[in-house]
Amino acid sequence: MAPNSKIYKAELQVTDMDRQYYASHNLTLAQHPSETAARLMVRLIAFALYADQRLEFGRGLSDTDQADLWQRDYTGEIERWIDLGQPDESRIRKACARARQVVVVNYSGNAAAIWWQKTAPTLSRLKNLTVIDFAPDDIEAATALLERGMRLTAMIQDGELQLMSDRLNVAMTPQVRMG
Repeated sequence: MAPNSKIYKAELQVTDMDRQYYASHNLTLAQHPSETAARLMVRLIAFALYADQRLEFGRGLSDTDQADLWQRDYTGEIERWIDLGQPDESRIRKACARARQVVVVNYSGNAAAIWWQKTAPTLSRLKNLTVIDFAPDDIEAATALLERGMRLTAMIQDGELQLMSDRLNVAMTPQVRMG
């Protein structure tokens, strides 16, 4: 954890009907001083989409050799590596060599579209890579859910994610660019 990190606690109830995964997770998220609220919320959304008992937050911004989120099997091998934003091609290739599945979650609209247009020809050869994109308006709406202590429900059905608190409900559907 970086010095001066802001700590958020989240009780996240995941109901994923697409994967038949139903569980509650008590999460601690440390917001790096250079991390935006939107990026922090995207980390939480990515956790909800790929929730598993062994999925955990990596050091992300603090350590470039770690994913933003990752899931290891019982032997320590990386099953899933999740990065946010627009990582460079060499980082993605390295992650694909280390993990069974790699997911890149984009959330910055036009900048993500330009990044994808530039990198798609190279990345399309990576068979264990998934690239998804969230609309910036959806992320902005979800950021309104952010509180230091959160109780959220994530319901996933037919590719749509509904993120709910006692005061707000945000629905979003990621666009799958590759995968």
